[in-house]
Amino acid sequence: MKMIIAIVRPNRLAAIKDALNEGGFSGITVIAVKGRGSQKGIVERYRGSEYKIDLLDKVEIKVVVDDDDLDKVINIITEAARTNELGDGKIFVLNVEQAIRIRTNEIGVAALGKK
Repeated sequence: MKMIIAIVRPNRLAAIKDALNEGGFSGITVIAVKGRGSQKGIVERYRGSEYKIDLLDKVEIKVVVDDDDLDKVINIITEAARTNELGDGKIFVLNVEQAIRIRTNEIGVAALGKK
């Protein structure tokens, strides 16, 4: 199993969530985060003054999938998140040793809701 961690623009969350759901992947975790990458923040103007905002609002989406679904889920997230502008985000993939559904004690891929 793999955990996909995607850090993306907050305004793309609904599109990503809908695309994942349509693809059969409804189990996600979403966390509001702040960060910066090569974009290095933005400059905003308010009442004639400039303010540098170097930590931008992002959302972190976590999805755990069977190894066979990895590429499909990455493609779904990438297509739904892409604006072709600096700051679209990043995707990270980690190995998952085990998954256990607490309610039923199902283990492994079965705990993810797959049969």
